[in-house]
Amino acid sequence: MESTRPIRALMRGLDTLAALNLRDGATVSEVVHEIRLPRTTVYRILETLCDAGFVYRNAADDRYRLTILVRGLSDGFDDEAWITQIAKPFIYELNREVVWPVAIATPSGTTMLVRETTDHVSPLAVERHSAGFRVPLLTSAPGLCYLGHATESQRRTLLDVLERSGKPDERSGERSDERRVELDRTLREIRVQGYALRSQQRRGAEEITLSVPVALQDRVLAALTIRFSAAVVPSTTAVPRFLPKLIACAHKIRDHVSDRQDSDLQDSERQDSERQDSEQQAAALQTGAPEAAV
Repeated sequence: MESTRPIRALMRGLDTLAALNLRDGATVSEVVHEIRLPRTTVYRILETLCDAGFVYRNAADDRYRLTILVRGLSDGFDDEAWITQIAKPFIYELNREVVWPVAIATPSGTTMLVRETTDHVSPLAVERHSAGFRVPLLTSAPGLCYLGHATESQRRTLLDVLERSGKPDERSGERSDERRVELDRTLREIRVQGYALRSQQRRGAEEITLSVPVALQDRVLAALTIRFSAAVVPSTTAVPRFLPKLIACAHKIRDHVSDRQDSDLQDSERQDSERQDSEQQAAALQTGAPEAAV
């Protein structure tokens, strides 16, 4: 028996989805390089996937990214990607209120990966970052915020990895155990106060980043951040002004993630129930079927 010939258009579409899944979005040129197809063909595939709802094009950086619908295709679709889909409207809403750039980041290896940011629409952004920008765990507000609110086992594991990699601290004059004690004290303070605050020089001006966790039960999903100029908004003024708004936004994202998980669980339970009903009906028909005449 001859094997069925593969549908080339479907194979190309799946190759495109796989290429997008390997990175935080991709341009047409990057997909062309990845799957070795003509540019016009790749463009048509991407636009078709957009029409189907599995991909969207970000007008800010002209990159194509996966949408939440991809989650239904495979259990391999990571939680952080659909968290970003849920979080996006809320961080843009917050940006319209505070004007300063807002972003959401999730852990990726030993860094925090910016999943979505309003930099390109904020007139007050000192430097404009795009989704996919990475910041270190131990020297950034979102990284310290994540570490401070992670479970003890998660925190120990990440710190051990960073210790072995030589990245925890560049102050070589201090012993490793002294650095660890100081870091533990910093993380305890962040956990108690509920936020992390860090400043750094950007183009000759001091920029401050304020981060709060987006947590569901005992799991930290992401860090929600706002960046602002210290010369315009000193930290003593910024914390009471921005912190309640950041926390409220983080709670909205958390609640919608929780609702999504409940909905997914209900869908899974319904599908299991329908499958069991079908199997029982099939078994009943088999049992009650008359024997074939001899």
